Amino acid sequence: MIGAEPGRVLVTGAAGMLGSQLLIDAPVGFEAVGTDLVEGVPEAPAVEAVGVDLAEEDAVRELFRELGPFTGVVHAAAYTAVDRAEEEEELALRVNGTVCGVVARACAAEGIPLVAVGTDFVFDGEAREPYAEDAEPRPRSAYGRTKLVGEELAREAHPAGTRVVRTQWLYGPRGNHFPGTILRLARERGELSVVDDQVGAPTTTLELAPALWDVLARGEAGTYHAACEGSCSWYGFASAVLAHAGLDRVRIEPCTTERFPRPAPRPAYSVLACDRLTGLRGRALAPWERALAEFMAGVV
Repeated sequence: MIGAEPGRVLVTGAAGMLGSQLLIDAPVGFEAVGTDLVEGVPEAPAVEAVGVDLAEEDAVRELFRELGPFTGVVHAAAYTAVDRAEEEEELALRVNGTVCGVVARACAAEGIPLVAVGTDFVFDGEAREPYAEDAEPRPRSAYGRTKLVGEELAREAHPAGTRVVRTQWLYGPRGNHFPGTILRLARERGELSVVDDQVGAPTTTLELAPALWDVLARGEAGTYHAACEGSCSWYGFASAVLAHAGLDRVRIEPCTTERFPRPAPRPAYSVLACDRLTGLRGRALAPWERALAEFMAGVV
């Protein structure tokens, strides 16, 4: 199946950090309309359907009738409370798994492409080099398991049209994210301890959203990885955030995962190899340091 033709595109999770950026970054010729469980944000007002239960086939069919016809769908809605998912795996499975299958079936019925946003949490974190798109998933958390089910259900329902795009360590101008948390804690406490033995690639929605549009418009079915170039630990990420904010004097020390236990296990190493996306676009996403600098320029 070829990519989406210019026209109306549905964005799920449109009031969220990624979904709102997708609405803002819609390319020329594409009209992005959104659905979410909550109202949208002022910068991205095109959330036209609020409170739709995407796990219900009838509700999704009605959504397609009311807001369509669509030429494609970007499915950014997800249950992302990683730790809470350990106790609410059934709910996480409904949102991350069932919904993905329902949306994919609706896309298949209309003969339109689907971009489903995935996560690095489908991997176990035991690699020593970036995970390729065809690396075997081995999730260790409820969140990772439910997101993997979503991938599988989408591919099963719409094999010719599903593009799964896995990303990681996401942050952006809207919503809750790591840089915002670090800045708040630094100002409240004056000193921080941040995990230094988990390595990934901080990725901004300002880089990711245009890439997802490219995959929808020009990509073929299959799996893509989308993350900013390079890698660092959470400690390295936090240190860079503080430096850009002029908070270099805040004391920050590295610590181990063992010293900062969480209900859900995190991948120790989850850097993603983005070769397929780079080939499609002719360029990689920006290095994480440069992307962070551009983001922080608009924050501080």
